[in-house]
Amino acid sequence: MVQIFARTATFDADMAAYSPEDMRAMFTFMETLNKELQERGEWVEGQGLGGPSAVTTVRATDGGKPEVTEGPHAVTEDFLAGYWVIDVASHERAVEIAHHISTCPGPGGAPSNEPVELHAIPAEPPA
Repeated sequence: MVQIFARTATFDADMAAYSPEDMRAMFTFMETLNKELQERGEWVEGQGLGGPSAVTTVRATDGGKPEVTEGPHAVTEDFLAGYWVIDVASHERAVEIAHHISTCPGPGGAPSNEPVELHAIPAEPPA
């Protein structure tokens, strides 16, 4: 799994820094990547996610009713902004894809150089 993150405290301001052209460039980059992964047979699933204000956290309680709060469950610097589930032949290929994602254009067209996390999905649960 490939995960990208955004800064929780500055998300709205960061998004406002994108001009309409910058936003189109970012979406074109992502759409092209998705198409390439699909053509190579490496695509399983992927989604961009809403900002922290679009998150609802639900927790079970002893009383049987859910505890529902708005926002991420933990106060953290970053939140999950999107992900891809990929099926690749090697760790090296996954690193290549993650590196490419980190070059996604940001405001003004410069590469964002944001960190991208890779998480292995085990084929079987641990014994």
